[in-house]
Amino acid sequence: MKQLLTLLAVLILATSAEAQMEKSVLSDIESIEQQVIDWRRYFHENPELSNREFNTAKKIEEHLRFLGMDVQTGIAKTGVVGILKGDQPGKVVGLRADIDGLPVTERNDLPFRSEVKSTFLDKETGVMHACGHDTHIAILMGVAEVLSKNKDKIKGTIKFIFQPAEEGPPPGEEGGAKLMIKEGVLKNPDVDVIFGLHINSATPVGTIKYKSGGTMAAVERFVVNVKGKQTHGSAPWTGVDPILISAKIIDGFQTIISRESPLVDEAAVITVGKITSGVRFNIIPESAELIGTVRTLDPKMRELIMRRMNEMARDIAKAYGGEATIEWQNNTVVTYNDPDLTAQMLPSLQQVAGADKVVSMKATTGGEDFSYFQEIVPGFYFFLGGMTPGNKTPYPHHTPDFKIDEDGLLLGVKAMTQLSLDYLNAQ
Repeated sequence: MKQLLTLLAVLILATSAEAQMEKSVLSDIESIEQQVIDWRRYFHENPELSNREFNTAKKIEEHLRFLGMDVQTGIAKTGVVGILKGDQPGKVVGLRADIDGLPVTERNDLPFRSEVKSTFLDKETGVMHACGHDTHIAILMGVAEVLSKNKDKIKGTIKFIFQPAEEGPPPGEEGGAKLMIKEGVLKNPDVDVIFGLHINSATPVGTIKYKSGGTMAAVERFVVNVKGKQTHGSAPWTGVDPILISAKIIDGFQTIISRESPLVDEAAVITVGKITSGVRFNIIPESAELIGTVRTLDPKMRELIMRRMNEMARDIAKAYGGEATIEWQNNTVVTYNDPDLTAQMLPSLQQVAGADKVVSMKATTGGEDFSYFQEIVPGFYFFLGGMTPGNKTPYPHHTPDFKIDEDGLLLGVKAMTQLSLDYLNAQ
C-alpha cells in the first residue's frame, strides 16, 4: 500500500508539473497576442509579390536573429529559415509559413489596407495579402518567440521555414517550396515531420478544420496558343477568327468536367482565368492566348482531363480552320496529410481549440505547394478559422474585399506551438 501511495504521489506531482509547464507556455502565448496582430498589420500594409519579398524577408530575419536563432537567408531567392535547438536532443520539426502577396488591388476599409503598387505580367496592379499569408508570417513569428523562451521544454530542434512564392514564381523563374527543397531546406538538420496551416475566411474564429489523406488538389497551369488568320473585321470570311475559336475551346473544356469526369469519385475543375487577343476593334487578330488552371484530386482523372483538353483544343481549332496547342506547367501535387501523423497530432489540436471545435472536412480544389514538402517527409496541414462568428457573407480568398478576423491569430500560435512540443516530447 505504501508503495502504491508513493507511486500515486509521483504521478500527481508529474501531472502537476506538466500542467504548470503548459500554463507557463500559455502565458507566453497570450502575452504576445497584440505583437502578433501588429506584425500582421505591418505585413498586410507592406505586401510583396512572389520572389520579390525582400523587405518581408528582412523583417523576418531581424526577428529571428533577435531571438538568438541560427538564421539562413536567400533560400529560394527570398526565403528565411531559423533553427531553434532545444535543451534536450531529439527529432526535428519543420514549421512553415508562406510570405508572398498577390497582384490584387485592395478595396476594403481597413485602416492598414495596402496602397502598394507594382507590375505583374507587364501590367500595373495593386499588391495585397488577399490570401492571408500576412497572418501566417505573424503567427509563425509568434511561435518562434514563444518557443525560444521555452527551450528547456524542447526535446529536439525546430526549423522555422518562411517560404516565398507559394502563389507561384513569375513566368521563367523558379521558386516556392520546390526550389527550397532543391536548395536543401529539409536538410542539415534533416526534418522528420513538417506542419503548416492556412487561415480561412469562411471558417469561424476558434474552429480548426483538417482532413486525413488527400486534402487539397494537384494544380496544373496551362496555356492554350490559338493560331488563326488576321483579316479586316468587316470581312471575317477572309480570315480565321482565333477569338471565336477560343470561345468554343473554353466551352468545350467545361464538358470534360460535366460529361466526362467521374465527379462522384473526386472533384475536378478547369478554369480559364486570362484571355489575350487583338489590338483594335475592327481587326480580327492572328492569334489568341488562354491561360488557366486544372485542379484534380485523383491521378487517373488528372490524366484523363489533360489528355482530353489537348485533343479538344486541337480538334476544335482545326474544325474552324485554325490551330491550337497547349503548354503545361505543374504547380503543385496533392496536399497529402500523412494518416498516422494526423491521428497522432489530432489530440494536440483538440487540446488548444476544444474537441468540438476541431472538425473533419472534405477535400478542396484549392492547391498548396506545401504538398512538395509532404512528398519528402510526413506532413500535416490544417485550416484555421478567420471569419467573425455569425458573418453570413465572408469574402473569398484572392478577392479585393478579403478580410480576416484577427481574433483567430492566437489560436494559430497555440496550435503550432502545441503540435511542436507534443511531437518532440512524445519521443
